[in-house]
Amino acid sequence: MSFIGRDMAVDLGTANTLVYVRGRGIVLNEPSVVAVNQDTGGILAVGLEAKKMIGRTPGNTERMLRYFIQKVHRRRYLAKPRIVVCVPSGITGVEQRAVKDAGYAAGARKVYIIEEPMAAAIGAGLPIHEPTGNMVVDIGGGTTEVAVISLGGIVTSLSIRVGGDELDQSIINWVKREFSLLLGERTAEEIKMAIGSAYPLQGENDAEIRGRDLATGLPKTIVVSAAEIRKALEEPVNAIINAVKSTLDKCPPELSSDLMDRGIVLTGGGALLKGLDERLRKETGMPIHIADRPLDAVVEGSGKCIEEFEALEKVLISEPRR
Repeated sequence: MSFIGRDMAVDLGTANTLVYVRGRGIVLNEPSVVAVNQDTGGILAVGLEAKKMIGRTPGNTERMLRYFIQKVHRRRYLAKPRIVVCVPSGITGVEQRAVKDAGYAAGARKVYIIEEPMAAAIGAGLPIHEPTGNMVVDIGGGTTEVAVISLGGIVTSLSIRVGGDELDQSIINWVKREFSLLLGERTAEEIKMAIGSAYPLQGENDAEIRGRDLATGLPKTIVVSAAEIRKALEEPVNAIINAVKSTLDKCPPELSSDLMDRGIVLTGGGALLKGLDERLRKETGMPIHIADRPLDAVVEGSGKCIEEFEALEKVLISEPRR
């Protein structure tokens, strides 16, 4: 069997981890969840199996990364791969070293780091090496990464801990406060996808929500409007918009005119929130574009780095910053 697929890229997202293998594309997409035995500290399950058991468990990044790499690495065509791992912008040297150590422990011969907004820009097809300004907003499960990129480097960036999970939690909190109804995370996400929006839309619908009444402990069903859910989402949506505005404020003047012409590209699952593009267009006065495959932009961008390694090696970090 050919060994063209030995290099791999990992998008270790808050919600899902995706693995891209050279010559084969995306070969794994599983929840970023680790189930841990609280008594022994041992891993009970990872990924899909863990999500069936419990919710997200923080503090197990190294073990989760090692599991996913080894799961793919067991296949014969992956012998001592080079690995590209996506990380949030502004990650510390200590955090980089932890990620790199996990990669080496899983059998990599070389581990490279790429910052998520750079990978997202590459995956979205932006001309990152040109001397023009490119702006990308990657809205993931746990963070939103905003960056202006030019000449193969990040000119200015901002990372905030607001993403799809925060949007879901805002719905949970609002329904609890307004209706004394307790919702689960999955129900909140379904409501967000069904009628959630960041800007008023034509033909908006209502939706039934089933949860547990906090007063009686019994199941209860209520009806909410799209406008009400939009109100519930206002705080995290505003945080994302303010992050975009703040990054624009820090953009060098010589690149600002490029951004006014080229606009902003949205990637990540949060880019699919209905009306977010129109809301950003109104707030910034700039063209807003949603990537063709926003959910896969980061892993596809890091995948391009291993497919075209020599051409894109300059955007990779081979050693942690000190």
